[in-house]
Amino acid sequence: MSLTNCRRMEAVLSVAFALCFFITSGVHGDSLTVLQSPDFVSFQKGDWPISGEKIPDLVALTMGFSVQEDLAWPGLKAGPLFQRPRANVLVVVRGVDSLDMPNSVASYPLENPVPFTLDSVAETVHSLFAEDTPVVLQLAPSEERLYMLGKANAVFEDLPVTLQQIRARLSQDGSVLSSLPLNSLSRNAEADLLFLSEVQVLHDITALLQRHKHLAKDHSPDLYSLELSGLEELSRVYGQDSPQYRDATAILATVLQKFGEDVYGLYGNSTVVEVVTVKTFQAPLTRKSRSILESKQISNPGSPYNLAYKYNFQYAVIFNIVLWLMIALALAVIVTSYNLWNMDPGYDSIIYRMTNQKIRMD
Repeated sequence: MSLTNCRRMEAVLSVAFALCFFITSGVHGDSLTVLQSPDFVSFQKGDWPISGEKIPDLVALTMGFSVQEDLAWPGLKAGPLFQRPRANVLVVVRGVDSLDMPNSVASYPLENPVPFTLDSVAETVHSLFAEDTPVVLQLAPSEERLYMLGKANAVFEDLPVTLQQIRARLSQDGSVLSSLPLNSLSRNAEADLLFLSEVQVLHDITALLQRHKHLAKDHSPDLYSLELSGLEELSRVYGQDSPQYRDATAILATVLQKFGEDVYGLYGNSTVVEVVTVKTFQAPLTRKSRSILESKQISNPGSPYNLAYKYNFQYAVIFNIVLWLMIALALAVIVTSYNLWNMDPGYDSIIYRMTNQKIRMD
């Protein structure tokens, strides 16, 4: 074989290797999966990547809210103006890049997996529907992080919060241990218990929603944000090739599929359920949290701490509308008053003009 043919063969092999790497990386990457979605929230099927920092904007748009910057992403189609889903449920799964959920609506690759929160969406929901006290629940069992607003304080009052409470719940009647095929998972290992605790939280949230079905009948949208890191701990302890990790991945995929179907049915098929699977975040995330154990049930849940609402991005728009409307009304009053003050009743008013003619005729 000549030198030229060897170089050609080497170039062909390099291109083939690069193509295989591209295809493999496209398939086995972090992803955003839409489990459930109503008909008026249309997700287009395709391989359009979405950045992790744009997930809050995507959730806001699915709920019918406006965002500061337009989301130039073809995966979400514009829907009707006067229809919004009754709830949005976002589940973030750390430690795995994808889950096998064949009954999903659509799935998209996730790029730039930076940490994100739905605080802006929760603030919008609370500011627009403060009188209706919507449910806002943000929960991360592994970090014992909990944030609740509105009716969530009453609905999820019995929800286990700390890891100690959740593990105690696993030993009670009706826990998931009696219905899940544990296989290689152990009830005594710390990493296994963390994963099973998160599965128990998903089960308890569904059970509490079934007990409070009136939540799906109000006019305010609800927001749920859950972060699960049990798979990440199993991967760190046992490795991704271990039977514990494989069994936990299969269990979580089945549990999330059923969780999405149950929540979707409880809200009258008017719920968007998304699952974000990410291997690892690129930067750590720190935030303040509130515990349900520290809050008390009060008579006015719209303002539980007697604090003023934070201004959002709509403040400038509202301020300009009110300002220029007041200026226009003030100018209108000034011009009208000036014309009335300088008006000649005999010539400028048809009433006085007809009266003067009648007097002269008499």
